[in-house]
Amino acid sequence: MIYDKFIRYISVERRLSEKTVETYASTLKLFRDFLETLPEARTLETADSDNIRDWMELLMEQKCSAAYVNRSLAALRTFYKYCYATGVIATDPARSVVGPKREKRLPRFLKENEMDRLVDLLGNGENTFYNVRTRTIIYVLYLTGLRAAELISLDDNMISFVNRELKVTGKRNKQRVIPFGEELHNILSEYIAVRNDNVERKDDALFVSDKGERITYGQVRKIVKETLPLVSSLDKCTPHVLRHTFATTMLNHDANLESIKKLLGHQSLNTTEVYTHTTFEQLKKIYKEAHPRE
Repeated sequence: MIYDKFIRYISVERRLSEKTVETYASTLKLFRDFLETLPEARTLETADSDNIRDWMELLMEQKCSAAYVNRSLAALRTFYKYCYATGVIATDPARSVVGPKREKRLPRFLKENEMDRLVDLLGNGENTFYNVRTRTIIYVLYLTGLRAAELISLDDNMISFVNRELKVTGKRNKQRVIPFGEELHNILSEYIAVRNDNVERKDDALFVSDKGERITYGQVRKIVKETLPLVSSLDKCTPHVLRHTFATTMLNHDANLESIKKLLGHQSLNTTEVYTHTTFEQLKKIYKEAHPRE
């Protein structure tokens, strides 16, 4: 079945992340279910461009965001590109389909004084495995700008305490090296010691659950969601907020865009430049609040 072959292709040959594979699989199942409801039932192999557009329209009617619809379309594009390349279909029905325009939102991030308060709060807790792990995860995300998936995939051997650097495998399996300072050196050392005293690991993962299994995205998201509201009123507290906070802090302290791009693992400088808009918006807000004539 072409669906199974495609999932195997993106997992083994393309080596996409587990989260991406799950998203693509879920999207294809949802689209397949939609096709089966049509008066003239279609399959994934016989769907045409109009079927894809009709499904996208249905998603919009169901109040799905433009970002969600575009992610779903991206999954279909990858699937049909594979089908076309392998000769399963004669024409690619997704190639000509255009997704909805999405409103550009500036990245959400924590202010420096909020991060200072959070660091103080986390440092005052008891040194239980859960507390030390929470503190370390927040620190690593904030001090390195890692994506959640990159943090989850870290193994002990990816850390060099001698050179003070992390070896990270990012999107599309591209590797990069991220330096870190004495503060993170000490925090990671403490976490590893507490982890080894309290948990029996089942693999080489750096961050594990209390059962010794590699920590999941859901667990990381829960940690961040419970921690950031202690100091921030942001309506959405996700691991990516700390990545944005890292980038914005670096920019505010005179790091150049090219360096930030390399640290974040961005392919294009255009992606990194969004943080210049963020800091400018902050500047305007500060001016409006502080200037006596405003």
